[in-house]
Amino acid sequence: SALVNVSLEIKKGEFISIVGASGSGKSTLAKHCNGILFPTEGKVIINGKDTQARKVRIDLWQEVGLVLQHPEQQLFEATVYEDVAFGPNNLNMSPREVEICVARALEWVGLDLRQIGQMSPFALSGGEKRRVAIAGILAIYPSILVLDEPLAGLDPLGRKKMLELLVNLHKHREITIILITHNMDDAAKVSDRVFVMEQGGIKFQGEVGEIFSSFPGDLEKMGLEVPF
Repeated sequence: SALVNVSLEIKKGEFISIVGASGSGKSTLAKHCNGILFPTEGKVIINGKDTQARKVRIDLWQEVGLVLQHPEQQLFEATVYEDVAFGPNNLNMSPREVEICVARALEWVGLDLRQIGQMSPFALSGGEKRRVAIAGILAIYPSILVLDEPLAGLDPLGRKKMLELLVNLHKHREITIILITHNMDDAAKVSDRVFVMEQGGIKFQGEVGEIFSSFPGDLEKMGLEVPF
């Protein structure tokens, strides 16, 4: 879906949610955040840099970690260690530095390198696979994390753990988090602000309480359930 006149500003260290029904443009917007897509008009500025510039684009993957839907489908190495080490290895780190990054990233997502480092990622549960995929992105220390429906397809316990993980990353690692979701309860639980998308544009934006209390009728018409 194309984006139309989307204008938004996200402050460093915020936790925001972008919500909307399927086809509203949420995933397209996510891909603009790390330069997979570029605007045909206007600009995307990340940390003061224009994503259109080739030099900026080369380094953008390191600043903006993008977790696509079902990230576990992007796991491809023989062991968990090699999968999480893929990014740091591309940054020309020494083997010891890579090991430190991998151990730390796994710890941040609640996994232990000693326990699972030599396991095949495909032997893990769905929620664990997803956490390994996120650890692979955290291992390169992005300052911004964009997650496209990271809770899709997880059981209730997996969802709860994933939300706790995101809140912890935001609070303790001071990472700016952009959560893309169609689940209003999740958005209400964790975000500072919410952007509501419809037909490629931003329909509403504001603080969580303000959005959900001011526009319940509008949201329901857009096929979005107001948080319980």
